[in-house]
Amino acid sequence: MNECTSILYKLADNKAELDQIHQLNYETFVEEIPQHEKNTTRILVDRFHEQNTYIIAKLAGKVIGMITVRGERPFSLDQKLSNLDEYLPADAVPCEIRLLSIKKEYRGGSVFYGLCKKLVSYCLEQGFNMALISGTTRQTKLYRHIGFKPFGPLVGTKEAPYQPMYLTVECFEKSTPAFERLMKREKNTMNHSFLPGPVSISGNVKKAFEKPAISHRSERFLEIFRDVQKKLCSLTNSSFVEIAVGTGTIANEMVAAQLSTIKGKGLILSNGEFGDRLIQQANRWQLDFETFQKSWNMPITADEVKKRLATNPEINWLWTVHCETSTGFVFPIEELKSHCKRNQVRLCLDACSSLGVLPIDLKDVYLTASVSGKGIGSYPGLAFVFHEDQLEPHTCIPSYLDIGLYQQKNGVPFTHSSNGLLALHEALKQTQPASRELAARISHRFLHEGMDVIWGENYSPGILTIRLPAFIDSIKFGEMLRQRGVYISYESSYLLKRNWIQLAFMGAQPDTDVMKAVDLLIRLYRSVKKKEGSFQ
Repeated sequence: MNECTSILYKLADNKAELDQIHQLNYETFVEEIPQHEKNTTRILVDRFHEQNTYIIAKLAGKVIGMITVRGERPFSLDQKLSNLDEYLPADAVPCEIRLLSIKKEYRGGSVFYGLCKKLVSYCLEQGFNMALISGTTRQTKLYRHIGFKPFGPLVGTKEAPYQPMYLTVECFEKSTPAFERLMKREKNTMNHSFLPGPVSISGNVKKAFEKPAISHRSERFLEIFRDVQKKLCSLTNSSFVEIAVGTGTIANEMVAAQLSTIKGKGLILSNGEFGDRLIQQANRWQLDFETFQKSWNMPITADEVKKRLATNPEINWLWTVHCETSTGFVFPIEELKSHCKRNQVRLCLDACSSLGVLPIDLKDVYLTASVSGKGIGSYPGLAFVFHEDQLEPHTCIPSYLDIGLYQQKNGVPFTHSSNGLLALHEALKQTQPASRELAARISHRFLHEGMDVIWGENYSPGILTIRLPAFIDSIKFGEMLRQRGVYISYESSYLLKRNWIQLAFMGAQPDTDVMKAVDLLIRLYRSVKKKEGSFQ
């Protein structure tokens, strides 16, 4: 995984970015490094602003780092070294790099490296072959690792000394592998994912995925395909399963398509983001249904559903998530199955976040959607629909979504992914439910640190949610963990809206690796908490 996938490196090109640049300039070169006088506006516009090109790092719309390029002589370094050209090669076509500034919580090397990569690309486009800087002596070691070479005497003041340095393309390219190795060492080689997708993949599953592709019409493919179907049905006590190339959304579309062929009204339960998504999909299919909705994380009990079904005999089907991914809340499926059976209501489930995480019995469940890339521990890309009855093709359903067509064609009516199938086949050999004991232990540790944890008896051991206090920004906290090699969920819109973070215990999750990553998260939380009010 790339630790900076969510950081955008670009040239500043609008007023909002320039305003943030002037603020960052003030924070660094007035408040942190005393080069300029303080002012009430807390804005510092550089004296060469009109000639500067600003390369910036942005995260979630905010400028978190910058570096400035200027090609016009005299440079500021000309004013500090009267014989500057004597230190440079005869063929030098230099530009000057100034105003390097990275917000404190993003320092440590990776953002600086990203800025330098963008800088080198820009300089080459402009015809420069050398970049000059006055590097703060506090970061000389880091500059050297990137490839900067020191020259000449120190410049600046006693309070703010700087070392003149230059960077060439050749030096940068030679230093890149060493710098990347250094960054890996500095992160203590931590690389652990608590994401619900893509999940951590075991070595055997990776090897299976990398095998040469085979035709989806070959006997070998069909043999493996049938074994995968058998294993999935055995895992869930289901009668049938169809496997399509796609995501959990596709699987739920297939469920909705099948429901569109049933007469009568439906009932959809929702107390979170993914229940709401079922409602949205049902609306797109123009299904006739009612909703039973509660506020996020408010439990919908089996007794409440029982009363709703008893007083609404026109309801013919019920659709709900099994585990609500946005909170980890688990619906009481066994009781719902009993109530639905008693009222002759077809029960449908979204089990995307429960298959492979929780024991699940799909006997007496009409349709169930799930995926390959979560609790099963394989790569994303395969969608499952389990069903208890033989289904016939239906001409009013788009062919790709027609469960009956899949069954009629022995599961492979269209081109399929042998790589995804081989990985899934291997993953199913080692699937085991998430440890409730481990989730409880981690939850207890977080609670001991004063964290606001959403977890308990009615929650999945595969998902643990933390409501961060207002003074800790979930984006910054998640990015700081990412830079240290620990990957958590925080970027989904429904999490950002609430300032929540999540840990998912899915895929390859050795207990020792989990606890090391949890220890790091707790240390970071303690550090941030001590700086309460300065992390917003």
